[in-house]
Amino acid sequence: MFVDSHCHLDFPDLREREVEVLAAMAENGVDRALCISVTLEDFPAVLSLAERHAHLWASVGVHPDNAGCEEPDVARLLALADHPKVIAIGETGLDYHWHKDAPEWQRERFRTHIRAARACGKPLVIHTRSAAADTLRLMREENAGEAGGVMHCFTESKEVAEAALDQGFYISFSGIVTFRSATELKEVAAYVPLDRLLIETDSPYLAPVPHRGKTNQPAWVVHVAEEIARLRGEPLARIESATTENFFRLFRHAQA
Repeated sequence: MFVDSHCHLDFPDLREREVEVLAAMAENGVDRALCISVTLEDFPAVLSLAERHAHLWASVGVHPDNAGCEEPDVARLLALADHPKVIAIGETGLDYHWHKDAPEWQRERFRTHIRAARACGKPLVIHTRSAAADTLRLMREENAGEAGGVMHCFTESKEVAEAALDQGFYISFSGIVTFRSATELKEVAAYVPLDRLLIETDSPYLAPVPHRGKTNQPAWVVHVAEEIARLRGEPLARIESATTENFFRLFRHAQA
């Protein structure tokens, strides 16, 4: 089976097609998925998906791009994470692409998520864009490696991957790795150790080739695995089994 380690099934483009999207997962051998929270206001919808479907799980967190929403504190995150279907803290991290002028609130929010993850023993789902140096620095300062986690939708350099791996983190690749222009990222996908590799869709965004430009869905995570297998010169079955094993090793509160 394949596992989509990062998707947003509560977003309108997918929520309105829930039956169809879940059926497509089954048809394509995508047996499990982690539904990611981006605000506390929307967390109940994310959790509801996980509660209604045995093969789905949830995370809890506030995306670094989201301003003007409920600001999390450690106690609030811990209370929401105290649920058997919540297996991760995040999506959290830093994004200076959209918020160049006021990053300090992002950094404090990121620290809050790391502290909550360490307190509850659930791994982090980390987003970083145009902020790799600060992301890695805060991870070190807050001892994020104690909780562990994944650098999701990885688009950074081999050096950033090495630094994250050194802190014990996993690296997850999305449909971007299938894009012809993603030359450097393809090299990183070939480099990351097999036992630290995850795959994801980040759906409804970033649909992989041959569906680029369409609304993405978890069923298409298979195309990400196919491209990684090609880049590494390994059988698809090996990428399938390794990424699935890695998912359950990292997200240890999930039941296989």
